[in-house]
Amino acid sequence: MIKGHLAGLRARHPDDVAVLHAELYEDVPTRARADSRPWRALPVSGGHSPYEPAAPSDGADCFSVVDLATGELAGEALLWGIDTHNRLAHLGLSLRPGHRGRGLGREVVQLLCRHGFTVRGLHRLQLETLADNAAMIGAAGSAGFALEGTFRRSAWVYGAFVDEVVLGLLAEDWTEPDLKAAAEAGP
Repeated sequence: MIKGHLAGLRARHPDDVAVLHAELYEDVPTRARADSRPWRALPVSGGHSPYEPAAPSDGADCFSVVDLATGELAGEALLWGIDTHNRLAHLGLSLRPGHRGRGLGREVVQLLCRHGFTVRGLHRLQLETLADNAAMIGAAGSAGFALEGTFRRSAWVYGAFVDEVVLGLLAEDWTEPDLKAAAEAGP
C-alpha cells in the first residue's frame, strides 16, 4: 500500500467493485462529469463494471483509495495512458460522496505523484478536468500542477457542452510534501 497520512492506495479487491459501482458509476450525473465516455447501463456482475480488477498493465495503474482513519474504501485513483517512451501519464481520481471535502483528494493526488515520479520514473503527469471542478483543480494546484490550457466547450456533459482544462506537472517541479503537516493544516 502507498500510504499518506489520511489516505492509502492499494490494489483493487473484488469486494470493492459493488461499492464503487453503486456510488460512483450509478450516479449518472456525477459519472458524466468524471468520464468522457457516455454512461451505459452496465451490470456490476459478469466483469462488466469499470471497477472490476483488471490484469496488470503497463498502460495503467489502478488503485482503490482507503481512508486510513477508518479503513473504509473511499474511492478510486489511477494513472492511465502511461507512456513509457515519453515517460508521461494522466491521473484521475473519484471519491465516494461520503469521503469528499475532507482533504483526501489532495493527498491522493500527492500519492499518485509519488508513485508516478518515484516508483514509475515518469517525467510528466497531467490531468484533464472540467473547468468548474474546483476540488480537482485545487488538489492539483496544491501538488504543484500548472494550468496549461483550456479546451473550450469540448466535453459533452449531461446535456451541455462545457470547458475542460489541462494541468501538468514535471518531475523536477514536484516536491514531495510532508503529508502529515499538510493533513493537519486541513482541507
